Amino acid sequence: MLLQSVCCIGAFALLTSFAAFAAPLDNSGYTALLAEHVKDGRVNYKAIKQDKRLTDYLDHLSKTDPKTLSGKDELAFWLNVYNAFTLKVMCDHYPLKSITDLNSPGGAGGLVIATVLKSTIWDKPLVEIHGKKYSLNGVENDIIRPKGDPRVHFAMVCAAKSCPPLRNEAYEPAKLNEQLEDQGRDFLAQNKKNNFDFSKKSCNISNIFNWFKGDFEKTGKSVLQYIARFLPKEQGDMLLANANTFSVNYTEYDWSINE
Repeated sequence: MLLQSVCCIGAFALLTSFAAFAAPLDNSGYTALLAEHVKDGRVNYKAIKQDKRLTDYLDHLSKTDPKTLSGKDELAFWLNVYNAFTLKVMCDHYPLKSITDLNSPGGAGGLVIATVLKSTIWDKPLVEIHGKKYSLNGVENDIIRPKGDPRVHFAMVCAAKSCPPLRNEAYEPAKLNEQLEDQGRDFLAQNKKNNFDFSKKSCNISNIFNWFKGDFEKTGKSVLQYIARFLPKEQGDMLLANANTFSVNYTEYDWSINE
C-alpha cells in the first residue's frame, strides 16, 4: 500500500512537471495591445502608457520560469520580453525624443561614451523574470543572440526610427519562423534603411548589418548573401549573384523615437 502511494505521488509529480513545461504562454492580451497601438511600425506610446494590458502582460512574463521553455517557445518568449520591456521603459519616461535620452551621459551624442562605460539604458537591470534581474543588453546578447538565428535582429526593436518595425502582434512559437521571415522582408523593404543600386552594384544598408556582422556570417554566408532572400526574387537573385562585387555603405542610424 505504501509502495502504491509513493508511486502515485511520483507519477503526479512527473505529470505536474511535464505540464509546467508544456503549458503555452498566453500572449493574446499583448497581441491585442500591439494590434491597437502599433501601425506600420509606428508606436502610440501615449496610448500604451494608459493601457493596463501592458502592465498585465509584463506581470505575466515576470512570473514565467524560462527554464520550463525550450526551442521556439523559449526564443519567442525572450523576443517578447525584449520588446515588451522596451515599451515599458519608453512609457515610464514618455514623453521623450529618443531612448538615448535615458543614457548617462545622455543623448545620442553620448551613446559611444555611455556604451564604453556600460551606462546606457540597455545596461540597467530593468527586466525581472522569475525573480531574476536582467538588462536589455543581457537579454539580447547573453540569451537571444546565442540561439544562433540572426533573424532576431529583425525582431528586436529598441524604440528608434532606424530599428526594424515593431510587429503588431506577439511572437508565437507555432508561427515564429514565418514571423521572422516576414520581419526580414519588411525591414529590407524599407528604402530609407536599406537600398540597392544594381546598376552601380552598390548598396546602403542598416548599421545593424555592420554592428552584428558576425552573427550573419556565422551562417556560412556573407551579409549580402544572407539578406538576398528577403528581397523580391529578381533583386535577391541579382544580389546573390553579385554579392562579392557589391560596394557596401551603412545608413546613418536615426535614434529618434519610433512614434
